[in-house]
Amino acid sequence: QVQLVESGGGSVQAGGSLRLSCTASEYTDSDSGRCMSWFRQAPGKEREGVAAFYTGDGSTFYASSVKGRFTISLDNAKRTVYLQMDSLKPEDTAMYYCAATGYGSVSYCRLIEVYQYNYWGQGTQVTVSS
Repeated sequence: QVQLVESGGGSVQAGGSLRLSCTASEYTDSDSGRCMSWFRQAPGKEREGVAAFYTGDGSTFYASSVKGRFTISLDNAKRTVYLQMDSLKPEDTAMYYCAATGYGSVSYCRLIEVYQYNYWGQGTQVTVSS
């Protein structure tokens, strides 16, 4: 069982930066590695994948809406995945969720779809004002 706890959300003006953290407890990597990812959900919208990290080889994947502005990274020793968000826009406002799969591969992690993920954090709010 993997438990995920997010932190680092808050309010920021457009153009600013935030860094989200997600620490995994009771975590052991599977033989195939895992996808560790960030999703977000704005009011009235579906949850969408933002960024993914494949623990097998360190590959990273991004939604087109955040590519070049967001960076996902993993500190294995701390069992923590980060999402560095720069050049934030009001449309980035949402609840952000950390998630992990029970299985991973490059082609699997590339998809960043809700149905793939077995483990979820409770979410952290990000609000970007114009």
